[in-house]
Amino acid sequence: MEKIIRASHAGSWYTDNPKTLTEELDGWLRASGLTSSSDVRGVIAPHAGYSYSGRAAAFAFANIDPANISRVFVLGPSHHYYTPKCALSRATVYKTPIGDLPIDLEALEELIATGKFELMDLQVDEAEHSMEMHLPYLAKVFHGYPVKIVPILVSAVNGENEAMYGKMLAKYVDDPNNFFSVSSDFCHWGSRAMFNYLHYDKKHGAIHKSIEALDKMGMDIIETGDPYAFKQYLLEFNNTICGRHPINVFLHMLENCLMKATIKFLRYEQSSQCKSTRDSSVSYASAVAKVDA
Repeated sequence: MEKIIRASHAGSWYTDNPKTLTEELDGWLRASGLTSSSDVRGVIAPHAGYSYSGRAAAFAFANIDPANISRVFVLGPSHHYYTPKCALSRATVYKTPIGDLPIDLEALEELIATGKFELMDLQVDEAEHSMEMHLPYLAKVFHGYPVKIVPILVSAVNGENEAMYGKMLAKYVDDPNNFFSVSSDFCHWGSRAMFNYLHYDKKHGAIHKSIEALDKMGMDIIETGDPYAFKQYLLEFNNTICGRHPINVFLHMLENCLMKATIKFLRYEQSSQCKSTRDSSVSYASAVAKVDA
């Protein structure tokens, strides 16, 4: 029986008009000036409303060559539901305004059989935006190609479990038919209750410059591919990178697979430029994981 996850943020976080959405995504993909490459095996991209992060996200998704990819693993953080495990979907299809994305039930069964995952309720699945915001881009890029998705909610996973899931999922990286879409925004800065993060190093000048320096430090560490160094950076600065756990699971995957890939950031933006502690902003960064030549 078909179990559907509706595009619950369509009509608010992004348009639910198929024609308008297609035009917006097309425009952002074109404006990135990037071309697809079969060497790109994964992306890190933001998940805010498209008016904020849609343009930045294009710098990740524009690199995807859909020709040989048949399965996309989508790793997203959990904003509302907390579990020490990773959680899998009970659904069979995710809807988007521009086409449905079926779930790869074979891959799902394989992961369930490990006993290391839990299944999330359909309501939890539908309420979460971190994976949903990647889906219209995937539906656009893979239009006309028979792709299936494997959504994995990476919740409050400790360092030991990040490494365990990374090792377990590493074998999928070695299959060139698999692709990985990792969902994360970067620094959430400001005194608003949900952020409450006011790190400011005055040596960088304005607050927004300090935020940029902090984010860039994290991005540089992610580019080294070292999950332990990234963990240490998070412990030291507590930067409010909401996709820290999916990113670290992905770093462990790349560290444990046979194929060698390098992460490179291609775009960095902020929702606004903070100049005082009354201001707030969210940072967006897009990266690719590319097979080493």
